[in-house]
Amino acid sequence: MNFNLTKTFLAVAISLSLVGCADDGDTGPAGTNGINGVNGADGANGADGVNGTDGANGADGANGVDGANGLASLIRHTEIYAGNDNCFAGGTAIESGLDLDSDAMLADSEVTETSYICSATQLSHKSFNRVASFPVCSQIDLNCNDDTETSAEIVSASEDGLTLVYTDSPNQQLGFIDITDPANPVAAGTLALAGEPTSVSVVGDYALVGINSSADYINTSGSLAVINLDTQALVATIDLGGQPDSVAVSPDGMYAVVAIENERDEDLGEGVPPQAPAGYLSIVELSGEPDTWTASSVDFNGITDLYADDPEPEFVDINSDNIAVVTLQENNHIILVDLADGSIMNDFSAGSVDLTLVDGTEEKALISQTESLDGVLREPDGVTWLGNDYFATADEGDLDGGSRGFTVFNKQGEVVYAAGSSMEHMVASVGHYPDGRSGNKGNEPENAEYGVFGDERYLFVNSERSSLVFVYDVADFTKPMFKQILPAGVAPEGALAIPSRNLLVVASEADERDAKIRSVVNIYNYSANAQQYPTIKSAYRVNGSPIPFGALSGLSADPMNSNTLYSVEDSFYLSNRIFTIDTSKSPALLTNETHIMDSNDVFSAVTTVALADTSVDEDDVTRVDVFDEADLASMLNADKTVNIDPEGVSKASDGGFWVVSEGSGTKGDTSRPINSLNFIFKTDAQGVIEEVISLPDAINDNQLRFGFEGVAEYAGNVYVAFQRVWAGDTNVRLGVYNTAAKTWSFLFYPLDAAESQNGGWVGLSDITSLDNGKFLVLERDNQGGMDAVVKRIYEIDTTGLVDGDTVTKTLVRDIMPDLKMANGLPAEKVEGMAVMANGDVYIVNDNDGVDDNSGEMQLINLGDIVN
Repeated sequence: MNFNLTKTFLAVAISLSLVGCADDGDTGPAGTNGINGVNGADGANGADGVNGTDGANGADGANGVDGANGLASLIRHTEIYAGNDNCFAGGTAIESGLDLDSDAMLADSEVTETSYICSATQLSHKSFNRVASFPVCSQIDLNCNDDTETSAEIVSASEDGLTLVYTDSPNQQLGFIDITDPANPVAAGTLALAGEPTSVSVVGDYALVGINSSADYINTSGSLAVINLDTQALVATIDLGGQPDSVAVSPDGMYAVVAIENERDEDLGEGVPPQAPAGYLSIVELSGEPDTWTASSVDFNGITDLYADDPEPEFVDINSDNIAVVTLQENNHIILVDLADGSIMNDFSAGSVDLTLVDGTEEKALISQTESLDGVLREPDGVTWLGNDYFATADEGDLDGGSRGFTVFNKQGEVVYAAGSSMEHMVASVGHYPDGRSGNKGNEPENAEYGVFGDERYLFVNSERSSLVFVYDVADFTKPMFKQILPAGVAPEGALAIPSRNLLVVASEADERDAKIRSVVNIYNYSANAQQYPTIKSAYRVNGSPIPFGALSGLSADPMNSNTLYSVEDSFYLSNRIFTIDTSKSPALLTNETHIMDSNDVFSAVTTVALADTSVDEDDVTRVDVFDEADLASMLNADKTVNIDPEGVSKASDGGFWVVSEGSGTKGDTSRPINSLNFIFKTDAQGVIEEVISLPDAINDNQLRFGFEGVAEYAGNVYVAFQRVWAGDTNVRLGVYNTAAKTWSFLFYPLDAAESQNGGWVGLSDITSLDNGKFLVLERDNQGGMDAVVKRIYEIDTTGLVDGDTVTKTLVRDIMPDLKMANGLPAEKVEGMAVMANGDVYIVNDNDGVDDNSGEMQLINLGDIVN
């Protein structure tokens, strides 16, 4: 600061000395510049000043001008009547929006959101019942006396509903069935195709068939074959460029859509995508003659989250707005396509579900619906529109998914209904649960179909592994209501509603004659007749799951109650049980399960002797040296339940039960060695074992694996029916065990000769006392379906007979006509029979625990057929 002042004054002084006063003399010479002053030293910084005191707050400003009033929000309630697309039984539409024109009324153009409150669904008194099962093998031979593997996978119908068309993949052909009389379908021929048919849909006079002609999984090819229904001739072929799966035709007949799956090789890299080539959607406009039709494609690459470059479209359906819904099963994705321009309207993940009270462990044991499965991907297969705004998916699963149910979505991709564990429970409650699939996808819903039958709207869901069709009332699409279950052949795949004829048609694809399975087309009629299936179902436990059951073998009546039956499950399940069945209900109700228990170590003592003494004398009545340690140990569980093979049951005179267990293995057969003898178990009323009885050694030495099948008590004796003739015998044995003397004697029974076109054998299945020395005996062959012949009930009289005598039998009833009354293929294993206190006779078939079996179980009251 000082330096600056000095420099300034010096400059001023110099300036003043140069400016003199003017005079008249000459101007003097200019003065020289002065010497610059020396810079002064920097001054020290001054101290910071103190902050001043804050000033007082100013006065509040004036209020602003009020804003303009907003638009009013309005709500409109409208009653809707029966037949409405959204509420078929009627209800209320709730619409909302802004009053744009400020007239205090909600105009249609102002509605921005609509919801519905539908009237409560009232299930119709009408029902669906099977009226026929058309065996596909009858196209080859009228009586199906042929071993050729056939199949009916996808089914469609002519527009008049009189002719069915189905795909037969193994034989690369299309099949035709005349259903002018639905109860008596007639084979109408087949048409050979240039590859494997994957799907079929009818439009006008033509059947459109997807044909897979791929050389392998990489070199894919396929076409859409156009078949004239009247002439059954090929009229055009449209190249699709890849391997087709599902084919659908729009309701207005303007479009055909084909899902080009280009499926992956499941043996390559554990079958996990991606695997080229990618699939896509093919659209065919159906204007003009078939030979002018061409296909265009919709690319699905880059859309999904899981395998974006391997979409694999699976199934397709089209609504009345010409919007196609497509499932991408392995990608757990759904895509909506506008067919007018091929644009993708929406796509979304099918999502996942959390399941409770399901059986998620695959073991041969009791069906245990006690587990939870979290985050299970739906991975939908079949799909069907429900009107124009909702659709339902059958959530079969494939890679790691399968939610064991079905789902209803809206077009926005929102879940409006999910079946949860309900299908799993209903399958178990009617004896159709496939325990061998527990660790996979359970009952495995495969496909879905929708139909409007008069005043009712129904959704049908095919369960592939339980071989059932579920029927739901969908008057309110967002709240499906279960109506009934229908039996089908093994592995139902395609489904078709034909409301104009009150028919539902379902194609079951599995076929193996040796396993007594034949592919069938099931035909159901919708009428006022009462539901015919199921014939038996179980009550639910306290935890909310049903009593699971299956593989019923023997039957017994309660001598004091004409409405009570008892049954047992065979060795398909472990921890064996005795069931109580109330026949006063329709269907009959399985009300209680009683485990057979070795609580007092009675059976354990028998096995302990066997394990301790492997040098048993030939005359020792125990005669258990044929077992090995593993066999015996496997028959006992830690909780005291047992693993035997209950084939017959009889209510004992003291209130307990007699249960016979069939032995396993044949003496001297190294391929089927003996690992269990035949036993009679005496239990108390609670199923606790009180006594274990085996056959004499001399009889055991001739054991055939077809042993004890039925049991009955009469006058201090227990009568046991052997199934087949054992070594050294001419006729099949009836064992008679005297409970007081603990001795055996034997009668012999002359079996009918085998009469089936497929050969086989004939044996006994059950025996029941008529309380006068007479018995009813159930005799059957080992054939099912079109091959079944011998299913008969005979009466025998044991009065006056002694050890070694042969009984005389009298035919009481041929039950083949009774088995055919269900309008399906007759079951092979009719294994249970009982005479009620009022004289009525019941029979039941063993469904093999739904293992290579449709699971169908017919509990039939034959009435009083003896008196």
